[in-house]
Amino acid sequence: MDTKPERIFEIKKWNAVALWSWDIKIDNCAICKNHIMEKCIQCETNENSDAKECIVAWGSCNHAYHYHCIERWLKTKVSCPLDNKPWDYLKMGC
Repeated sequence: MDTKPERIFEIKKWNAVALWSWDIKIDNCAICKNHIMEKCIQCETNENSDAKECIVAWGSCNHAYHYHCIERWLKTKVSCPLDNKPWDYLKMGC
């Protein structure tokens, strides 16, 4: 009386899907509203600019902006645009 239970279904093929994102709180530059991994509005208007020149700048608050955008912002204010904490560069580049 050792009969194996009948299989209800059998997996013939399996495809896995994964998602990833950068370890930042936001995906868009809060200054120019472009995606952080795309060119900023300054680089978009300049035909001679290379995408590698448009780097990302992270602050100590972990907010990220395009380097050109935050540099332009810091000429008038010395705080993070999102949380108003004093701006300190934590990291630059991708």
